[in-house]
This record gives sequence, C-alpha cells and structure tokens, in this order.
Amino acid sequence: MDSEALRKYSALHPKPAGLTLQYGTAGFRTKAEQLDHIVFRMGLLAILRSKAVTATIGIMVTASHNPEEDNGVKLVDPLGEMLHPSWEEYATQLANAEEQELQKVITEICQKAAVNLHKDASVFIGRDTRPSSKKLSQSVIDGIQVLGGQYHDYGLVTTPQLHYMVCCQNTQGQYGKATLEGYYEKLSKAFMELIKQSHCSGESQRHLKIDCANGIGALKLSEMKPYFPQEVLIHIYNDGTKEKLNHLCGADFVKVHQKPPGGLDMKPNERCCSFDGDADRIVYYYEDSAGHFHLIDGDKIATLISIFLKELLAKVKQNFKMAVVQTAYANGNSTRYLQETLKVPVHCVKTGVKHLHHKAQEFDVGVYFEANGHGTVLFSKAAETKIRQLVKEEKDDEKREAAKMLENMIDLINQTVGDAVSDMLVIEAILALKGLTVQQWDALYTDLPNRLLKVQVADRRVIDTTDAERRVLTPPGLQEKIDALVKKYKLSRAFVRPSGTEDVVRIYAEADTQENADALAHEVSLAVFHLAGGKGAPPQP
Repeated sequence: MDSEALRKYSALHPKPAGLTLQYGTAGFRTKAEQLDHIVFRMGLLAILRSKAVTATIGIMVTASHNPEEDNGVKLVDPLGEMLHPSWEEYATQLANAEEQELQKVITEICQKAAVNLHKDASVFIGRDTRPSSKKLSQSVIDGIQVLGGQYHDYGLVTTPQLHYMVCCQNTQGQYGKATLEGYYEKLSKAFMELIKQSHCSGESQRHLKIDCANGIGALKLSEMKPYFPQEVLIHIYNDGTKEKLNHLCGADFVKVHQKPPGGLDMKPNERCCSFDGDADRIVYYYEDSAGHFHLIDGDKIATLISIFLKELLAKVKQNFKMAVVQTAYANGNSTRYLQETLKVPVHCVKTGVKHLHHKAQEFDVGVYFEANGHGTVLFSKAAETKIRQLVKEEKDDEKREAAKMLENMIDLINQTVGDAVSDMLVIEAILALKGLTVQQWDALYTDLPNRLLKVQVADRRVIDTTDAERRVLTPPGLQEKIDALVKKYKLSRAFVRPSGTEDVVRIYAEADTQENADALAHEVSLAVFHLAGGKGAPPQP
C-alpha cells in the first residue's frame, strides 16, 4: 500500500468534521455535498473486497427515490447481490475514520478479512442521472487508483443493470454478456419468445404509459426501444428533460400518496406504471370509468407472477418447491389469497431486500416483492438445469411448451435484484399470455384498507422486535396494548418497528374499513408515544 498516495488523495477528499454515517440496506445516503470522502473511501473498500473474494465488485452512485439534492453509494457483491453484512461493518468503519487513522483502518480490515493486497482487483462503476453523480463517481475512481485496481466505468446505468453486469462478469458470461447491448438483447429475446407463445386474440397492440420519475429509467428504456417488437408500444413520461428527479412522480410517490404522478395524462382504464429514480422498483395503476385511482403494488405483482409460475410448474410435473416471501407490510389479503386460494406457501421476513433475497434462495422458485414494488424471482441452480434439459429432451408437447415458457421467464427475470425494466416485461408478457386486462388483474383480491404512521421518539433502540418484526419484545407492556387494540376491529392487525435510519417508530395498521384502519393506527401511535418515549406533542388523530 502506497502510504504517500493514500495521504495525498485522502486530503483531496477530506471528511467533514463530526460527520458519521452508517452503511444501511441502501448503502450510504445523504446530501450530495457530504458524500465526497465517503465515495472515495468506498472506492478503496471495493478494491479490498475484490482482493478478498478474487472477483469483480460493483459500485453504484445513486440515492434511488430520494430527492435530487441527495446522493448515495452502494457496493455490489460478485453474483450481483448486496454487500455481505460483515463488510457493511467495514464500510461504516472506513467511512467514519479520521484522516490520520485511514491507513490503520485499512490494515485492520485486511487482517480481519484476510485480504491479500498483492492480488489483482477489479471494480465496475455505474451512476444515476443526478447532477452530483458524475463528480462523485470520479472520486470513486480516485479511491480505486490509490490501491492500484482495474476499473470499468459504465457511466449512466440503472442500478439493476450494474448488478447484472457484475454477475455476468463473475460467472464468465454464463449469466449473460457484461454490456448494455448484452442486457437489452437477453431481455428482449426472452420477451419476444414468450409473446410468440401467446395464443390469445387479446389486443394485438399493447399500449403502456410509463412514468420514469425523471430518472435513468427513461434514458435506458429509450435505448432499449429498438429491441422491442412492434406490438409493444411504450410511451415514456417524466423523462428528465423538464422536471426534477423524483419530484411529484415515480413509484415511491405513487405508492405513498396513492395517486397518479404529475406529468402523465391518464385516461380511464389505461394501463400505466411508474419506475423509481434508479429503476429498481415498479408499481402499476389505472383509473376506472368513475375516475377512481387503483394502485397495483408489489404484493399484487408477486401474486400475478405466482399464478403464472404455479400453472407452468404444474404442467412440467417436476417436484419443484415454490414459495412467496413477503414482509410484515404485505397486505393481509394478498397473504390470504396466496395461501388459501393459490395454495402457495408464504414466508414473512424482516423488512429489507437482503432478508427477502436470502429467504427466497431456499426454494426452487422463490418469488419476493416488497409492497413498494421492489422484487424479483429466484430459480435454484437445480431447477434451472432441469428446466433447460426438459426444453431440449421432453417428448410431450405440453410439458415441453411449459418448460420453454419457464426457460424464457428465467432469462427475462433479473435474478440479481429487483429491476423495473425486467419486471415490467415479465408483467406485460404474463398479461398478454393470460389475456388479462389491468382491471381483471386488480380484481384478484381487494386490498384491506391500511394506514402507515410514524412517531418521533427520543431513542428508537428502546423498541426491540421479534417474529419478522410483527411482535414487540420491549418496552414492556407495548405488545399487550397493541393486542388489546387489534381485538377491537375486524380483519385487523398492527405492528410497530424502529426506523433503520432515524429516531422514529413506524406504525402499520389494517382493518376492514379505512376508518377503522385509521383509528387503529392512531391508537397504536398513542401507545408507542406513551410507552416508548415519544418526543414533542402526542399524535393527533
């Protein structure tokens, strides 16, 4: 390690006094002007991680659905998955080290993680369209060069595209070609093959309006347009030429406010969807003839995909284990529909993509989505091998046809991470193959009315949860109080959990009517305020 170069470059990316940040589920996120030292140091860390695992590591500069003034950075592990939890610790240590301790911290990480500094290292870099992203990715490169690593800068890409590139690179091209063209070709080919198998007369042309949150999704969809068949007519809105990123638009805005984004003119019964700022989340919606807005969130996307996959798996007659993984935020009626009507096992895990992804890996086919529209499907190696073998060798036409559809689904789905572009194509293909309208899809089940609230507390650590965050262990008396409140309402449930990023407690309640869901959420928030050290005035109804 060249101490002189480290000192010199580190001084060019000084750490603001008194600033400490935590590497969370989404990496580091804060105001863009506070991130320069962080991204420089993540360049250093990516090289250490690459040397430790002898593979290419990804670095994405983005703050997803946050406002345009913010930015962030996250690392991508060799198979396109999120950074290993033990290295999240190292990321936090390195980010918060004082200038003069930097070399000492790097040496400690090398010792703890058995990093051989003489090994080669390589990093893939990507960034979103924020004004601050280009300069920050340059700081990443400074960090990489100090420790003498190779890098490839992909420039402007969606977050899932970078995850995809890293996976392709480390599987020696087995997962695909590590180029944008490779990504577009793989997805469009699988999509066209699926659509070709559609026997229904449905609409021959499929119109879809897409709100791209004024972000990277618009650029990449435009690049991908020439790869689509003529039948698919996508209309891009909020393409970033006029308005600010994520401002009054995007998947997060639509989900939270339960209303259409600005900048998109909706006509009754038209199919519309929204990406978030870095295109790793998607939600669908439409307005009915009476002008009512209908949101189709991650729960309903998971349900549609599960119906389709379950039918195909039944046709290929293999003993594949399939399951859906949700968090406590999944609507109760989606869980009921999956378990009781579809007869698909459902597992609940803690909030956060890494928990969902990890659980989904336990099955031959693991479908996971968060209600916010982030999700994907994972196929086990064994299942994938068997399906591809059936396509080649199966004599029975129906079985072979079903296996072929599954094979195309495997190629269309980005298994590394939730991907709005890939998920959109999966949904469009299923709707076409099943001859479903967006209204019929929505009518599979009706969401239970629900309400999300948050209560400010002096210290969020007083709340400790268990059972995938559905029950509270501390403070004493709180869970009993919640149980008593829930008993007052029909079809109701409620849970509370500490925020991962700020001193607030998040509250979720659902019940048979909106009025009851609101009342329950309010009563639970009062209980939290009184028993968990609420700050300021008590919550008002």
